[in-house]
Amino acid sequence: MGIFLRVLPLFYAIQFASSLMGVHGRSLLITTKPDPDAAAATARWLVSQNSWGVLNTISSELGGAPFGNVVSFSDGLPEKGSGIPYFYLTTLDPTARNALKDERASFTVSEYPLGTCGNIDPENPTCAKITLIGKLKLVDKKSEEAKFARSALFSKHSEMKGWPKDHDFEAYKLEIESIFLIDWFGGPKPLTVAEYLHSKLNSISVSR
Repeated sequence: MGIFLRVLPLFYAIQFASSLMGVHGRSLLITTKPDPDAAAATARWLVSQNSWGVLNTISSELGGAPFGNVVSFSDGLPEKGSGIPYFYLTTLDPTARNALKDERASFTVSEYPLGTCGNIDPENPTCAKITLIGKLKLVDKKSEEAKFARSALFSKHSEMKGWPKDHDFEAYKLEIESIFLIDWFGGPKPLTVAEYLHSKLNSISVSR
């Protein structure tokens, strides 16, 4: 029992260190959270650092009710994020079926999963969150963009490469039309799509 108690803290330390390595030991893009006044940089930081969020579509199967789904995503290769979220979806799931009938969608990510909010509640305004509103579009599977999307997705989610071929997973993207960002007190920050897409992050790439 004494040996077990001495080894247990080491076990948890190893588990914590492993969690910092990211998915399947991939390299993580580590950046400092931008100043709250830098709305565009904060928005891009939130999207580049996260790997999942809640994608909301209009459900024809539920009479037009909103349908939220937890999905994995990527906006690009490490250090080369485009700001545009890409998804790997199948029509066996309601989200893709919804999008093919009604492209209207929104996608929300929070700072909270990144571990940088401390002990505050996820709803606290200082724990940043962003909702991208627009149209969820199927990417032409033969296009260069589809190749980019798959590379971006597989770089963050290597498990996707082995997902069943007969499920017909395809790349989708959110064509952003407006942005809702909260990163401090005082309500949402004014931010245009152009400002968001043209923002640059000063980042440090750390290989784990």
